[in-house]
Amino acid sequence: MESFINNLPKAELHLHIEGSFEPELMFQIADKNKVKINYNSVDELKAAYKFNNLQEFLYIYYAGANVLLKEEDFYDLSMAYFSKINDQNVIHTEIMFDPQTHTDRGVEFSTVINGIKSAQDKAKEEYGISSKLIMSFLRHLDEQSAYNTLSQSLEYKNWITAVGLDSSELSNPPSKFKGVFSEAKKEGYLTVAHAGEEGPAEYVWEAINLLNVNRIDHGNNSLDDDKLVETLVKNKMPLTVCPLSNVKLRNVDEIENHPIKEMLDKGLVATVNSDDPAYFGGYMNENYQAITNALNLTKKDLYQLSLNSFNSSFLEKEEKQTLINRLNTFFHS
Repeated sequence: MESFINNLPKAELHLHIEGSFEPELMFQIADKNKVKINYNSVDELKAAYKFNNLQEFLYIYYAGANVLLKEEDFYDLSMAYFSKINDQNVIHTEIMFDPQTHTDRGVEFSTVINGIKSAQDKAKEEYGISSKLIMSFLRHLDEQSAYNTLSQSLEYKNWITAVGLDSSELSNPPSKFKGVFSEAKKEGYLTVAHAGEEGPAEYVWEAINLLNVNRIDHGNNSLDDDKLVETLVKNKMPLTVCPLSNVKLRNVDEIENHPIKEMLDKGLVATVNSDDPAYFGGYMNENYQAITNALNLTKKDLYQLSLNSFNSSFLEKEEKQTLINRLNTFFHS
């Protein structure tokens, strides 16, 4: 199964580029930019990756992002991710980035997006990996800040496919951002939102009914509401599920109890993703391997998860079919 997973063509739909910041690269960029990190070594930093909840993780996540100052930093960060997933046979990825994490500390929006876009172009040329960008609003900030970010993004609208909603979920329901999501839709953006990770099933309802999302990020707690599950299945609403993240942030107590197999059995359009792989112990293949071992998934289950990822992507229909054909050729060979 390990060989099957390694060679399985797959798409990643839930990846925070700032969350792919490996400690070694973080220290390199910090040294170059003369930014102090509150850890004395890579090992000491890695030892801090023991989180009791989402908020504890976010403290370290934002501290790490502070060393990113220049366009080349965002390029190096993104290329490191592309290099990693190229080795794991991820052939399409949809990357979330958090402009407010950077603009709020004086880094220009253009610096962030130009660095990422340069890496996207290079990865397409060098590895053949297609990619799209999702601009995420930080939900612990107010909606006006999100409006400001939306305004800054319009100059780069051709580079950004969708807007999203991430950061601290509890006490920050999707309804808080109804206005800015409506405005983003008018500008032609697709929409996604984190919902039902730490928050209740009601947040998933809000994301669907008030934000009109095209995908739900996480969505685990949807299983608490039979009517919601029925609606998600009926509407073929994708869920971008992140198994290792769920365990690392204590939303699932152990991988053996992860609900992704139950999601598949109920007919939900579940996909596998790494979320913040540098912090949560694995990229795509490690996530696939963990759930395969823990839940006794079959090759057919893995094929379905990968097929779901391509079908749930924001690629055009013809592009999707090309990648699905690659998957089918692999699976039936």
